[in-house]
Amino acid sequence: MSENQTPHYDVVVRGERILTTAGFAAREIGITDGAIVAIEPLGHDLQGREIVTLADDETLLPGLVDSHVHVNEPGRTEWEGFASATKAAAAGGVTTIIDMPLNSIPPTVDVEALELKRSVAKDQAFVDVGFWGGAIPGNTGELRALHDDGVFGFKCFLLHSGVDEFPHLDADEMERDMAELASFDSLLIVHAEDSRAIDRAPSAEGDHYDRFLASRPRGAENIAIAEVIERARWTGARAHILHLSSSDALPMIASAKRDGVRLTVETCPHYLTLLAEEIPNGATAFKCCPPIREASNRELLWQGLVDGTIDCIVSDHSPSTLDLKDLDNGDFAVAWGGVASLQLGLSLVWSEARTRGIPLETVVEWMSARPAALAGLTRKGRIALGFDADLSVFAPDSAYVVDVNKLHHKNPLTPYDGKALSGVVRETFLRGERVDFAEPRGRLIRRGAA
Repeated sequence: MSENQTPHYDVVVRGERILTTAGFAAREIGITDGAIVAIEPLGHDLQGREIVTLADDETLLPGLVDSHVHVNEPGRTEWEGFASATKAAAAGGVTTIIDMPLNSIPPTVDVEALELKRSVAKDQAFVDVGFWGGAIPGNTGELRALHDDGVFGFKCFLLHSGVDEFPHLDADEMERDMAELASFDSLLIVHAEDSRAIDRAPSAEGDHYDRFLASRPRGAENIAIAEVIERARWTGARAHILHLSSSDALPMIASAKRDGVRLTVETCPHYLTLLAEEIPNGATAFKCCPPIREASNRELLWQGLVDGTIDCIVSDHSPSTLDLKDLDNGDFAVAWGGVASLQLGLSLVWSEARTRGIPLETVVEWMSARPAALAGLTRKGRIALGFDADLSVFAPDSAYVVDVNKLHHKNPLTPYDGKALSGVVRETFLRGERVDFAEPRGRLIRRGAA
């Protein structure tokens, strides 16, 4: 190339507020072959086939990474599916999801089931999709083969999972699987509630939320998290606590991390934005396990994020059909437990964070770079040279009211219907291409692949 020739990119994005690894700055981004190959000060006049210029009220963020999504296909596609889930993700600025191994039939507990799930997903993905494997009684011998086939780690439960085809492990079985996973440095992600504590708790029967809350006490989480910590300490395995709801567990988590236990922890938008005290009787859209807890608990979860005890925020999007939520009776004992929020996560967390003086770049770190690091996605989660050009155009000061009938989720039920939120995702780009909600361009991704 001669000195007076200007490099020509596929896409150039220009804006006053582009979130780079150094924070928000006026920058131009050059994208070629789906990757970020140039980042220059605004005014550098990079040239491309397509020029995207941000409006004055818009920021450019890395696409979010949501490592906790229940897509439910195949087998329970009426609950959700790859097309609807990945459209919802893209509309919410999420460019990578990792699908949970249960609620699909068959669950992802062997290579054959994984390949079936990939075959179903491959032509329906509007964002990139990876997969967790499952650890259930009797499948320890399948774990290495699933790992070699590209799953990002393995999920287990320490109590009934909600579906009979995905049985839970007891603590000794979990330890055996941890030892197996440690031998090839995989990750065990754990639904940590203790079955014995819940068996002895009061019944959730009826339409009173406080009865449901009492049926899933904090102690059940605390006991199970203590088991995860000690078994990870003994085996040297990497372990991850899913959907932390009990703030009581934060001191022992912090202590374990200081001790060098290889532990990470997530929480979810519903635990950070909703309050047990405000949930109406019979409002089963709010039911999830572990449950949404009290205001004092919520404040401590936010503190756990700020001080680094909690690593990341992901959705735990766990939808179902309307009938499974028992809307007619509002019985919390009968209703399916799961909150649908995949499309709303960024706005939810940002709406709450900004009232606390937490900057947008910190929210994005929790929802993009950190989940990417958890899954080992080395090209996702940041606007940086060599990374995939997965981007979202976000207007942080715009507002909207959630209309459940306008979401891409397959079933029109979410506890956030009618809630006013700050921050609008206006466009999403996957590897430099605008997501148009018509042509699925997402890829199926594997652990360790570039």
